[in-house]
Amino acid sequence: MPEEVRQARRINEEGERILERARSEAEAILARAQEQAAFLIDERGLAQAAEAEGRRIIAQAEAEAAAIRRGADEYAASTLVALEGELVRTLQSVRKGIAVLDARGVRTAEERDAEAVAPEDEEVSERPAAARP
Repeated sequence: MPEEVRQARRINEEGERILERARSEAEAILARAQEQAAFLIDERGLAQAAEAEGRRIIAQAEAEAAAIRRGADEYAASTLVALEGELVRTLQSVRKGIAVLDARGVRTAEERDAEAVAPEDEEVSERPAAARP
């Protein structure tokens, strides 16, 4: 066989080896790309699931917080209404006590002090019972 034919065969065989290696590398690259794509798809799905779960948890927490606030507001309102009732009863008792003392002619320390400071020729008027708190 002539040298040129052998050389052509070697070049051809070398070319086929290079092509085979290129095909093999291309297949490996393609396999890695597919694996990475699958991983990213899974990862994206996990991220979306995590975001959805996070939104659900936040919505639930906000609903629970609103319910707690409503309960606290209702408790505060009922407590204040009860306190108002107690204050009204106490104020009525205080007014009745003042009326009883006025009926007995009892004067307060303030009224006595005002009389002591007032000049003798001026008439000191007593405050009517209705004007007292």
